[in-house]
Amino acid sequence: MKKKVSFYVDGFNFYYGLKAMTKSKPDWRKFYWIDLVKLFEGFLMENEQLVCVNYFTARPKNKGKEIRQNNLLQCNKTLNGDKLKIHYGKYQDKEMTCRASGGCGRIYMHWEEKQTDVNLAIKIVEDCHNGISDKIVLVSGDSDFLPPIKLVEQFYKNVELMVLFPPTKYTSSLANRNFPALDLSSYKPRWNKALLPDEVTIPLSSKIYRKPTEWFPK
Repeated sequence: MKKKVSFYVDGFNFYYGLKAMTKSKPDWRKFYWIDLVKLFEGFLMENEQLVCVNYFTARPKNKGKEIRQNNLLQCNKTLNGDKLKIHYGKYQDKEMTCRASGGCGRIYMHWEEKQTDVNLAIKIVEDCHNGISDKIVLVSGDSDFLPPIKLVEQFYKNVELMVLFPPTKYTSSLANRNFPALDLSSYKPRWNKALLPDEVTIPLSSKIYRKPTEWFPK
């Protein structure tokens, strides 16, 4: 039987890593419009099968960003069904003080993402406890996930581990473990294979998803 594999994607780390990549390589901007399941299926071995891609994020407070995110995730969900599960945290308003050298010291509001990291960590442990998968793949370069990874190593020794670093998000504390850790930016052909068409038409439906104009390479 094939090994069952689940992916756990830190959506903020994934998006902002990709966004940082576009500063030096503008053509990577096209990968905002990506089939998430197809991308990560490209990292399965012949003896492995996908259980689910779990994508953790929060809805942006900026209306334009929220519309673009909804468009991408709804398109992905429609195409991939139960192969993709989207887990939402939230943004929370937080007062910040200007601390720049010679700054004004004024108070301003800042949006802080909450719950998504905790949701991801709990989901990994929950799925290991329930025997959902034989292999766990974390898609993040955030060292905050080291504790749940260590827990899996200690208590679920039968579960294989792997880390995929989003572009520009390499972290040595996750890389220097006793399991594979790959940099997604080194596998551009797999990104290209997972690109969505600029216009996605859903069969037997009048629904059409279009790539946001803001996401075309500049």
